[in-house]
Amino acid sequence: MTQKSTKRVAIATASLLALSVAGGAGTALAQDATPLPAFGEIAGEIRIDGSSTVFPLSEAMAEEFQYAYPNVLVTVAESGTGGGFEKFCRGETDANDASRHIKEEELAACTAAGIEPVELAVAYDGLSVVVHPSNTWAECLTVAELNAIWAPGSTVTNWSQVREGFPDAPLSLFGPGADSGTFDYFTEQINGETDASRSDFTQSEDDNVLVTGVAGDPNALGYFGFAYYAANTDKVKAIGIDNGAGCVAPSFETIADGTYAPLARPLFVYPSKAALARPEVAAFFQFYLYTTPSILGLDAAAGQIAYVPLPADQAAAAQAALDAAIAQ
Repeated sequence: MTQKSTKRVAIATASLLALSVAGGAGTALAQDATPLPAFGEIAGEIRIDGSSTVFPLSEAMAEEFQYAYPNVLVTVAESGTGGGFEKFCRGETDANDASRHIKEEELAACTAAGIEPVELAVAYDGLSVVVHPSNTWAECLTVAELNAIWAPGSTVTNWSQVREGFPDAPLSLFGPGADSGTFDYFTEQINGETDASRSDFTQSEDDNVLVTGVAGDPNALGYFGFAYYAANTDKVKAIGIDNGAGCVAPSFETIADGTYAPLARPLFVYPSKAALARPEVAAFFQFYLYTTPSILGLDAAAGQIAYVPLPADQAAAAQAALDAAIAQ
């Protein structure tokens, strides 16, 4: 049996367990969570776009949901958090994946178009700073050093300019473009202001392009979501971040306990309230929230951790927000 088939069986089993105990006080999947209802015969199409960081999770959920409910077509694209919100607020999609909170101007655009987004946190991510595996000198960088590299107008173009003792080697930079929520979060945390960044680096909204870039250049430095680092540990190496309390590398444990600061962050999906009025959309996001914790647990057990489950109180808050939006 293939890895994907094995996971599908596990997901199907978890979902069936959830259905079988509907109406109970809790389950092995999500203790004290709202039981997953039986959806019956549903059909339709659901369109999702947005964050490349959240994309793998939403894509997996879409695939497994369609396996259980073949009459529902769920399409998931990745044009970046900001690019996705532009489409969402024009009514072109039913939901947007986001690696940051919706911005005030994006919310205003949605409101002007009569679209009401519903914020649902789904997991935590640790934005990972990576280098080529052959890099033996940059095991850890401070926030101040990252700022010196990435700040607007930075003239740092050589590793020797980053820290005394680093080699005289050209510094090649790779990172997400301005439509990415990862770009927004990184610039806010490292440079103190959203969108404040040097522009002379290789940019892409596709994290796989960034992985390939760093993997192909011994002098490279880049950043993207933990999911893409975890899937490519044979191609890139994550370095630690010193936020003033010592060097901490991104891992399941450090992201979950908050010590990987300041680059641990929540991830979201934003369905519209109007879309949630459709049975297939409501069913999909009920499935999404209920199944995600168990699937992340299966990934953890298999050593394939890419996202960190939400704390119980935050997971309950997301479920309550979804239930309230569906009920209206």
